[in-house]
Amino acid sequence: MNTADPNVSAIDVAGLACGYDGQVLLRDVSFQVKRGEIFFVIGGSGCGKSTLLRHMVGLNAPMAGTVKFFGECFNAASGDRQREMLKRIGVLYQGGALWSSLNLLENVMLPLEEYTPLHADERAEIACMKLAQVGLSGYDAYYPSEISGGMKKRAGLARALALDPAIVFFDEPSAGLDPLTSRKLDELIVNLRDLLGMTCVVVSHELASIFAIADRVIMLDKQAKGIIAEGDPRVLLTESTDARVREFLGRGEDPHARQNQPSP
Repeated sequence: MNTADPNVSAIDVAGLACGYDGQVLLRDVSFQVKRGEIFFVIGGSGCGKSTLLRHMVGLNAPMAGTVKFFGECFNAASGDRQREMLKRIGVLYQGGALWSSLNLLENVMLPLEEYTPLHADERAEIACMKLAQVGLSGYDAYYPSEISGGMKKRAGLARALALDPAIVFFDEPSAGLDPLTSRKLDELIVNLRDLLGMTCVVVSHELASIFAIADRVIMLDKQAKGIIAEGDPRVLLTESTDARVREFLGRGEDPHARQNQPSP
């Protein structure tokens, strides 16, 4: 991937069709994600948010269309080239997806073992640094069963950052977290983006996170099987002509309330 050219989008999705066993769940999905952007994929349950993510990161092959990372087509690349491209991509799965039989240090070391020729002590040093970046210094020897849900998400993020990715995907990062823990995770995502310059793609339906940290969003709809809105969520809330968009973004409490509160 040519990450050096500033004129090339971090991600370019064109005419993507996603589905399983011949059933189309999303069709003609097209959008771009700018470098350094915190970009959200939003929508109600069952609209295809996680399905889109799985097809973008290579877990499932698209039925049609292309996914490009920094101008290079991922789904048209050879298996070896796809493996090289995946080194520049990190993924934080729901729940953290940590191996329960491994401690946090060992979990974070896994991508380094698979993708690099580093010695064990070098892998451990990098893993310690990544745990420190997400606020988990001193928890190297803890097992997933011994830490909270928010800490599991942070540990999963440390593993996603192990190879210094240019792009990080987050699948419902706030799911199962209390509001305060969710807010601190949002702040961590912003801080890491600012520090490391990475591009973030976040799958979420959580209004607090969407309004607090999203630069832009696309909204998927189950009936439409595709994108029904794209832009700044704060603008879409007041200016969208689609009632489905206004209803989704306007549900519940004032979405700006958390954004305007002082950080604890």
